[in-house]
Amino acid sequence: MPKVDKYNMQGEVVGQQELSDAIFAVPMNEPLVHQVIVAQLANKRQGTQSALTRAEVRGGGRKPWRQKGTGRARQGSTRSPQWTHGGVVFAPKPRDYSKAVPRKMRRAALRCALSSKVDAGELLVLENLTLESAKTREMAALLKLLGCEKKSLVVLPGKDESVSRASGNIQGLKLAYVNTLNTYDVLKYDKLVLVSGAVPQIEEVYA
Repeated sequence: MPKVDKYNMQGEVVGQQELSDAIFAVPMNEPLVHQVIVAQLANKRQGTQSALTRAEVRGGGRKPWRQKGTGRARQGSTRSPQWTHGGVVFAPKPRDYSKAVPRKMRRAALRCALSSKVDAGELLVLENLTLESAKTREMAALLKLLGCEKKSLVVLPGKDESVSRASGNIQGLKLAYVNTLNTYDVLKYDKLVLVSGAVPQIEEVYA
């Protein structure tokens, strides 16, 4: 059963947090993780990009000059792709980029990501997260004490308005909840901070 350091609000190690083998000690499956991340990023795409083909551009019905005798290359329309204001070759059109991934695969990939954070020593548990006031400097000072000044993902057991307001202007910091945790975010951020109350929820939901 893996163990990670548990910190208090002063940045001091106050003990060890035991983690479930079923969630935090899973061997890495790179093809699975890659497939899930590709699908997640694809699902974020709006798919609204659009351009006009030569058949859709206005104008160009008249042949610009006669076929022979001018010394210039033959042209049939001023809306061909090589012309300014011409149509686009293989113009992009609105489409759906979404990819369906079974829930079991998504959860298996998340378990792999969480386990990799434990193996790399990039996961820590925070005993509690309560701010006296919703001030950015207070949250920034806490992250500095924890050694999480770079890109960090903080997982909360539930919504906390004070923490959300204090974290909004900190570059490289993202808040997440147990039900919004995903593989891409876990691997994207350098440090993963689990508030103590979120650990049993993660073990219950993703086991």
